[in-house]
This record gives sequence, structure tokens and C-alpha cells, in this order.
Amino acid sequence: MNLILFALGGFCRKNDQSDRRAGEIVKFLRLFGFTGSVIVVLFIGVTNPVAAQSQRPRVVTVSQAVQEEVEKNLNLLAERYNVSITDARIVTARIRPNPVLSLYTDLLPFPGEGSSAQNPTGPPEYGARTEWTIERGGKRKHRIEVAEDARRVAQWRLLNATRTLVLDVRNAFVETFLAKENLALAQENLKSFNQIVQVNKVRVDAGDLAVIELRRTQLAALQLRNGALQAQTKLRAAKEQLQLLMGRAVPAADFDVIDEPRRNPPPASVDEVERLALDLRPDLQALRWDRARSQAEIRLQLAMGKVDYKVGTEYRRQQGLQGRGDSFGFFFSVPLPIYDRNQGEIERAQLERPQIEARIGALEAEIRNNARNAWRQYETARSLLADIENDMLKQSRQVLDTMEFSYKRGDAGFVDFLEAQRACNGTIQSYNEARAEYARSLFLIDATIGR
Repeated sequence: MNLILFALGGFCRKNDQSDRRAGEIVKFLRLFGFTGSVIVVLFIGVTNPVAAQSQRPRVVTVSQAVQEEVEKNLNLLAERYNVSITDARIVTARIRPNPVLSLYTDLLPFPGEGSSAQNPTGPPEYGARTEWTIERGGKRKHRIEVAEDARRVAQWRLLNATRTLVLDVRNAFVETFLAKENLALAQENLKSFNQIVQVNKVRVDAGDLAVIELRRTQLAALQLRNGALQAQTKLRAAKEQLQLLMGRAVPAADFDVIDEPRRNPPPASVDEVERLALDLRPDLQALRWDRARSQAEIRLQLAMGKVDYKVGTEYRRQQGLQGRGDSFGFFFSVPLPIYDRNQGEIERAQLERPQIEARIGALEAEIRNNARNAWRQYETARSLLADIENDMLKQSRQVLDTMEFSYKRGDAGFVDFLEAQRACNGTIQSYNEARAEYARSLFLIDATIGR
């Protein structure tokens, strides 16, 4: 108890809580004892965002981000309950009908009136009766089959929800990386221009440069500073979006990503992507298992159309003036299926199957189209990235270095230097976007396949 009080006192001091609040907590613990202590400790551990954030990694890779999303994303947590619900339905499907016990008494004289010549009632009877239902048509077996197929459908739907969320996390990771690269580029450009501003100030003081040139470079530096601020805002928004998808309700300010965009190649051809997608996509697997469930549902409803038997035993005791007597009975009952033969549910179950078949056909066509589109997006991104890396990037840097050297020597004008820098910045930004788009295309192929 004292240890818990000491720990809570330290917690309040570390989190800048007032002495009054700490005193209230201590009074509460002394009042409610050890149980209250445990409750408060658990409550603080759950509700204190600082303590919760301290357990999370500050810098993550894309695989770590995906892992945390799978474990903590609230949408996935809600989807997992569907699997637990189907487990409960399997338990319900396995339950057999309960037997019925009836206790009764009969032929008792009316209160205040006994048995007489004028009221020849009795002798009174006392009995106990049991009744069992015998299910016909394999109802229990088919109920279990339907429930187990429904569980498989829920599992595949959970995997499909995971697939889409993983794609969202990966794309958000790429967006964060792209915003981080753009911010680094903007800061580098701002640093370079600030150096040029300092050089121009020296040249103006020495009389080698007109004041208007200094003002132009200062204006360009201010524009670059505004661009850096905008890039910083975009990076913060991208980080917060990524943390939200990872299941972090309170984004951390020092959160960062360290992975490079993905560059490993996809499957060999579009035909391979299409084949793998038709084999592995969890949403398609869910529909296929739903088709199996619908077939089991038809068998169950046909079985439900068969009437069940009820058998029972009975013990009866008569207690009269002449003595007592014991007897035993057996009975059998069956409903007559004249009107209700479960026709409506059988018809409904039979109509479900063509509906699911139509959905499967539509989804297969959509998957083939998605596979072709994802492959075209990959080829476009690969070609664009190769062109920038092989030709444009190196040339734009060489042009900028040459123009910057010439401008500092006074051999080139400011407009020419500014155009060279804008061209180089555009090329580097295009390179960053091409890397990001290439990574997105690979992640899209993975999501299309269903990995």
C-alpha cells in the first residue's frame, strides 16, 4: 500500500499535478484500501496519454507501422468481434433441445368442499412428466455446418479489412516520406539562398553589385522560407494521419519514419498478378465461403421442414379413500405438416445462391480489371523513375551548380540562376514523387493480389 502511495505521489509530481490533487488521491487510497489502489493505478495507466505514448516507438519503419496498425487500429478491433460473434453462434448451433419436466396435480376437490355423494370427485392425482424432442433431418449437424461456414466468412472478411487498412497505412507512410523529403529540399534551398544573400550583402558593400540585386535575392529567400513552412505543415499533417491509422489516438510530436520507399520488383507479369489475385484475395475467398454457407443453409432449411418427434414418460399417483395407486405412462406426439413445411425459408435459401454467384462473378471481373490497372500504374511509375534517375536528375544538378558558381562570380544574371534553381527543384520534387509513386504501385499490386 505504501509503495503504491509513493508511486502515485511520484506520478503526480512528474506530470505537474497540484499537491491538492495528490492529497485527494492519497485520501482515496487510504479510504478504500488495496482494491481502490489497484483500480486507481489501472485507471491512470489507461487514461494517461503520456504513459501510453512512452511505450510506443518514436521512429518506425513501414513494417513496424503496419504491425502496430494490425494490433491497435480500432476498425480492425471492431471487425475482430465479428469472428468472436460467429464463435458464439457455433456454440448455439451445437446445443441440443432441452428436455421438459412437468409436475401436476388433478381432480382435487374445490376448496371448502370435500368428496361426498353430492360432490363425487377424486381420487386426487399427482404426477410427473418428462418430454424429449427428437430432431429429424440432421438439423443439428446442418446448424453447425452453417455456423462454421459463417465463421470462415467472418475470418476472410477480417483479413480483407486488414488488407485495405494495410494499404492505407503503407500509402500514408509513403506520403509522410514524400513530405519529409520535400521539407528537406525546401530547407536546403533556403539555406543555399541565405548564403547567397550574405554574399550579395558583401558585394553590395564593396560596390560590386547593385542594391536591387540584393533585394531580389532577399525576396526569393522569403519565398523559399514560406515554402519551407508549408512543407513543414504538410509533413505534420502526414505524420498525424499515419499515426491515426496506426491506432494512436493522441499523435506524438516527435514521431518520425526512417524507411526508404520500396524498390523490390513485383511478380513477373500482369497474368501472374491476376492469377495470384484470383487465388489469394480475401474478399473473393469470403464470397466463396459464403456460397458454401448458402448451400449449407439450403440443407438446413430443408431439414427444418421435417417435423420433429416428441416422446415422453409419465408417472401418476392416485390418493383416495380406498387407498392409493401408482401408474406409469409413455406418450408420443408429432405435428401434422399440413400448412407449415418451412416453404418460405427454403425458397429464400435457394434464392441466395444465385445472388452470391452473381457477386462472385462481378468481383472476379473487378479483380481482373484491378490487376491490369495496378500493373499499368507500376509500369508507368517504373518508366518515369528510370528516366529521372538516368537523365534528368544529374543534368539538372550540374546546370544548377554551374549557374550558382557563375552567379557568385558575376558572370551570370540572377534570373538565369533563379531559373536553373527552379528547374533543379522541380526535377528533385519530380524524383521524390516518382519514388513515392513507384512504391505506391508496388503496394497496390500487393493489395490487389491480397498478400
